[in-house]
Amino acid sequence: MPGQRADARRNYARILDVAEAEVAAHGAEASLEQIARTAGVGSATVRRHFPSRRALLEAVFRERIETLCALAAELAGTGDPRTALVDWLGAVTEYAASARGLATALTLDGAAGPDAAHVQACSAKLTDAGGPLLRRAARDGAVTPDVTVADLLTLIAGIALATEHHADPAAEADRLLGLTVAGVSPQR
Repeated sequence: MPGQRADARRNYARILDVAEAEVAAHGAEASLEQIARTAGVGSATVRRHFPSRRALLEAVFRERIETLCALAAELAGTGDPRTALVDWLGAVTEYAASARGLATALTLDGAAGPDAAHVQACSAKLTDAGGPLLRRAARDGAVTPDVTVADLLTLIAGIALATEHHADPAAEADRLLGLTVAGVSPQR
């Protein structure tokens, strides 16, 4: 993207912003034509920047996944290990509840097909990022040692999928995460 003209960079950013909102509203099957119309570009422009649905979804999720990974790294060295893990899980849950395609992607880890590499990359990045938080919490006795980051991401994906049609998905997802955390890591 650095070698692109300024108008091409603006189109890319506009398409990505619109795509993020459309995916949040309609899931991974959001209409590429609607994304183009809302962004004020032609479908050929969308396809020039994103040659496949998978490429578009990767771009939509990439920035947020990177932000969640950076948050995990930041929290890994702070205060109470349990609080750090729960804060990160809360951020992942909030995003999964607002980006319908992400929850589906997380539940398909290990799947075959054209989106398999993207799905595995999302899960792998989050698993790697959450690992230090979980190990620290387990060492502190705040989480049972048999809990894995994959377990926690699966629970989050389930919560997001279960709440996506709720009147306030984020609030309901947060409430269910609280119940889940209480079961996995009761307060001492």
